[in-house]
Amino acid sequence: MKKYSVPLAAALTAALAMGAALPAVAATYTGARPSAVRAAAPAPLRLMPLGDSITWGVGSPSGNGYRGFLWNRLAAEGHALDFVGSGRNGTMSDPDNEGHSGWHIDQIAGISDSVLARYRPNVITLEIGTNDLNGGSQAESAAERLHALIDQITADAPDATVLVGTLIVSTSSTEEATRPAFNAKLPGIVQAEQAAGKHVRLVDMSALTTADLSDPFHPNDNGYSKMADAFNAGVQAADAAGWIKPPVSAGGPVHSGIAGKCLDVNGGNSANGTATQIWSCNGADAQWWSARSDGTVRALGKCLDATAGGTANGTKIEIWDCNGGANQQWQAYNGGYRNPVSGRCLDDPGASATDGTQLVLWDCNGSANQQWTALPVS
Repeated sequence: MKKYSVPLAAALTAALAMGAALPAVAATYTGARPSAVRAAAPAPLRLMPLGDSITWGVGSPSGNGYRGFLWNRLAAEGHALDFVGSGRNGTMSDPDNEGHSGWHIDQIAGISDSVLARYRPNVITLEIGTNDLNGGSQAESAAERLHALIDQITADAPDATVLVGTLIVSTSSTEEATRPAFNAKLPGIVQAEQAAGKHVRLVDMSALTTADLSDPFHPNDNGYSKMADAFNAGVQAADAAGWIKPPVSAGGPVHSGIAGKCLDVNGGNSANGTATQIWSCNGADAQWWSARSDGTVRALGKCLDATAGGTANGTKIEIWDCNGGANQQWQAYNGGYRNPVSGRCLDDPGASATDGTQLVLWDCNGSANQQWTALPVS
């Protein structure tokens, strides 16, 4: 068990003498905390490892990368664990992750809406940017893209804690020429996110040296173990600060009263104005919906929306950026969903069983084409 340093012990003593609450002091400690400090049980974690080939585990003989070491540390500390993501790699018991070899920041941004909507993690470990810098991107532009990605992640998963790792050392002259400047911009990005009330924390990966690499870019297992230590310290600090809440409902398919059909986003496209439709049930991200406590029903990071705020019979239903509008409010009603401002229900026109039929608003009548499996609210 890691012990407090002398400065921290002194800070605790002084704070207690002034009547400060212990958790507020403990929240400043970035290392693993002894059980005496933790006032409550460790938070349950639905954790998404998000990033490039380092997240996937390239260079690790087992393929587990830092994820395997991190799992073991978190389990030993008493966290109930579920790693989540659309990919599986490694020999560990829970190899789910969202690591994509060779990907840049903007490519991660391209999938974030859908994967975060589907899996609803309460912790995200983010390590991305190596391929941007190795491809010649300048530190400032890459950092701007990362900041935009973090904004996107916190909008998609406002209940999640985001742990942003600095880029690890490499032996690539191209990347190393830019990496220090890129890493130097991360504290300011994280501070801006925290000032906006978001649960974003910087995780320092500077403990890794070139001796911890299996090739110019990827750690060996000693390096991955160091990464796990750093991410684990970030989890413990976030938990001590009260940031990590129990995972919310991850949603699921919404089945129509028309047999074999589901509520679906056309083509799995998250662009504003994309039609919502019926389609044969297939479990794809385009059919993965969550009902939120703010009255919205969401998929792919967007909200179910009555086009242009329409309230008349036949108003087409689409997805759109969530904006708090009355046309994005839905109530469970008579086995379906009703938009309260119009008083009309989500309807499959003509009780069509044809894939691709766009949904509309229509007078509520309780018929099969207005029946939709209700989702738990989160």
